[in-house]
Amino acid sequence: MKVLMFGWEFPPHISGGLGTACYGLTKGLANNGIEILFVMPSASGDEDQQSVKIVNASDIALTETYKEFNKISSSVEFIKVSSLLLPYLDPQEYADSMIESKDSVKEVVKLHLGQKYKFSGKYGENLMEEVARYAVIAGEIALKYDFDIIHAHDWLTYLAGITAKQISGKPLVVHMHATEYDRSGTNINTQVYDIEKRGMKEADMVFAVSNLTRNTVINKYGINPLKVKTIHNAVDFGSFEKLDISRNVPEKIVTFLGRITYQKGPEYFIEAAEKVLKRYPDVRFVMAGSGDLLNRCIKRVAKLGIAHKFHFTGFLKGSDVKQMFAYSDVYVMPSVSEPFGISPLEAMRSNVPTIISKQSGVAEVLKHAIKVDFWDIDAMADAIYGLLKYPVLSQVAVNKGLEEVNSLKWDDAAKKIVENYSQLLNK
Repeated sequence: MKVLMFGWEFPPHISGGLGTACYGLTKGLANNGIEILFVMPSASGDEDQQSVKIVNASDIALTETYKEFNKISSSVEFIKVSSLLLPYLDPQEYADSMIESKDSVKEVVKLHLGQKYKFSGKYGENLMEEVARYAVIAGEIALKYDFDIIHAHDWLTYLAGITAKQISGKPLVVHMHATEYDRSGTNINTQVYDIEKRGMKEADMVFAVSNLTRNTVINKYGINPLKVKTIHNAVDFGSFEKLDISRNVPEKIVTFLGRITYQKGPEYFIEAAEKVLKRYPDVRFVMAGSGDLLNRCIKRVAKLGIAHKFHFTGFLKGSDVKQMFAYSDVYVMPSVSEPFGISPLEAMRSNVPTIISKQSGVAEVLKHAIKVDFWDIDAMADAIYGLLKYPVLSQVAVNKGLEEVNSLKWDDAAKKIVENYSQLLNK
């Protein structure tokens, strides 16, 4: 079976869990006998292609053989938005950007035969324009390659998936890794929401990374429950190695690792840290990541008077992430809305006792992580204190967590996906 897969990022160049999930999933699919053509807007050439063949959309030119342009342009609206449009703006920043762009002019994305578009592949000010152009190039790719099914990851690639389906007539699966409600709460970006809804409406099947996400897809987007399947994420430990590190501080370390945005709940972590420090002063807190709430979090830490015990590292990736887990005595994921959450699995695999919010998809598959409501900073502080104060509790969490997380394999998730692929193809 051959799959034409659209994704926005792929290791080693990633900005979050989406690229990591795509990598693990494609390896699992390859182990289940699936041949994958993975299309990304801007490939660097150093991507691991053992399990996939990477197609760089920036290398694809529109050709004279592209006879279906009228069909595409009449069914998909391609617009250039001259305003700043990012997928992870906080509600206030998004509102400000909309005010600034009231008078911006929308232009049809012009196509020129023989032209190549140089995509950044980033989440910058031309994001929506890139999403639209990526969809156009997807039509060209659908004409050039042979495949059985289309698989599009997250809203950035949904228009590309729709276009490929219209051109080829092949079934479309869209993968919902995070909804706009997860990213923005109730003050959603309506353009992103519309693309998400359209992608899921036109798809033959929708994969949700958790039952939590599945419920959102059904209830907030009105998608037919019969075509929404839950496929829990896993984690790839193929290259895992236990690091032998030496710490230069005597205190224990409690870590938050993720985007510093509304979705991830960093402010609850700070409030819990302040409570823990009153009872257990021999601890340092680390917030590893970047995002639109970073400055606000720094100011709050200063106001609480805990800056001498609190560290901001900025965005970490690759070996730096592994090293951070090796330093950590406790890992906390206090997400307000987390479709799944791979980082707790990585922490548990690194022998770090883990606290997660009940409002996370990964809570559905983990029994040996401590679970608290994201807003309950007292319960969060008590859990952190307990793991720091009582070594036996911490060791039990480590041993049981390691055993549990080792059973969550991408090959198993991929097997479920292949079964659903087959169901679509045999209709």
